Amino acid sequence: MDDTQAVNALVRRCVAGDAAAWQEIVQQYNRRIYNICYRFSGSPDDAADLTQEVFIKMYRTLSTYDTSRASFMTWVTTVTRNQLVDHFRKGKYDRVTDSLDATPGKQEEGLTLAEKLEDPSAGPEARVQSQQAQKMVHEGLKKLSPELREAVILRDLQDMDYKDIAIVLKVPEGTVKSRINRGRTELARLLQRNYRQVS
Repeated sequence: MDDTQAVNALVRRCVAGDAAAWQEIVQQYNRRIYNICYRFSGSPDDAADLTQEVFIKMYRTLSTYDTSRASFMTWVTTVTRNQLVDHFRKGKYDRVTDSLDATPGKQEEGLTLAEKLEDPSAGPEARVQSQQAQKMVHEGLKKLSPELREAVILRDLQDMDYKDIAIVLKVPEGTVKSRINRGRTELARLLQRNYRQVS
């Protein structure tokens, strides 16, 4: 049984009332959902609360997941995105973008940005530099417009392909590519400016 079939079987068991299946879904997707929420909220406490809200929403709507329309990860990301949009509309931000998704990249499943940037073979000094770089990237992402930030996060940090990002964001693939290019350019400009200020 491949990964997709295994996940679909897990969802069917959960919809049928299997509590152990739900626990498995929570364990498999908790870190990834938290990471997406954190990258958009910038607050560990908000991210934890939002993650709980996403799981409540997922539990209530799990029976609506349609295997023929998208992968389960795309569905999870869409639910996450919708929850973030609702939260930010109600909360402090007037403007919010339309979504988030993630293709599980085997080794990198659920890794934080710091873990992705960090070289495990590096010495302490190199690790400190890596953590500083991670902080600068996180700060830079927060300064991008929501549309550009979302596109860059989904592509470069969540390793989604263009087609899945287009599904989640509900925009054409060409728009996705354009936002990613503009977001990367803007992020590079911000990082360069910050680097000059630091050195």
